[in-house]
Amino acid sequence: MLVLASSSPRRREILARFVEFVVVPSEVEEECSIEDPEEFAVELARRKARDVHSRTGGTVIGADTVVSLNGRILGKPRSREEAFEILKLLSGKVHRVITGYCIVHPGGEICGSVVTEVKFRELDDGLIRAYVETGEPMDKAGAYAIQGRAALFVEWIRGDYYNVVGLPVEVVWKLRDLGFNVLRG
Repeated sequence: MLVLASSSPRRREILARFVEFVVVPSEVEEECSIEDPEEFAVELARRKARDVHSRTGGTVIGADTVVSLNGRILGKPRSREEAFEILKLLSGKVHRVITGYCIVHPGGEICGSVVTEVKFRELDDGLIRAYVETGEPMDKAGAYAIQGRAALFVEWIRGDYYNVVGLPVEVVWKLRDLGFNVLRG
C-alpha cells in the first residue's frame, strides 16, 4: 500500500498522474527550529512520513515545500499584509523552492530534497495587491502558486516545475526504484 502523508490537493494531483495511493494526512505541526531551508524541509517531511507510517504501515511519502530567499525561509503567509510583504521581497529576484521528501518503507527510509530556482519579474505594488486580493497566496509557501495566476510573475525557472507546485518528480522515480508501477495504465 502506498500512502501520501499530505492533504495538499497539488501533491495529490501530481502523484495521481503516476501511481495509485491513499491519502492519510499527517498530524505533525509544521514547525521546526532548524534554520537551514533544505534541512528544515527534509526534517518536516521525515516527521510527517514517520507519523503516518506509525499508523498505516506500508510505504508512506512525506513532503514539505519551502521558499527561500538568501537563506531565509518564507513560509505560508498568516495575513494578506504578510503575503504582500513576501511577494514584495520576491519581486525581481531569484529565490529557491525546496521540497524535502521522505519515503518510509518496510526496508527503511529514503530522504532528500529537490531545489528549483525561480526568477520573478519586477512586480509593482498594484499588481501584488490585486494578486493578494484573489486569496490564492494564502495557503502557499512563498505566498504564490506557480500553477495559478502567479505564473505571470515568473520570468524563468531552473529545475523541476513540479517541485515548485509541491512534489518533485524525483519522488516518483524513487517509488519506481522501490518496485511501484509508476506508469499505471
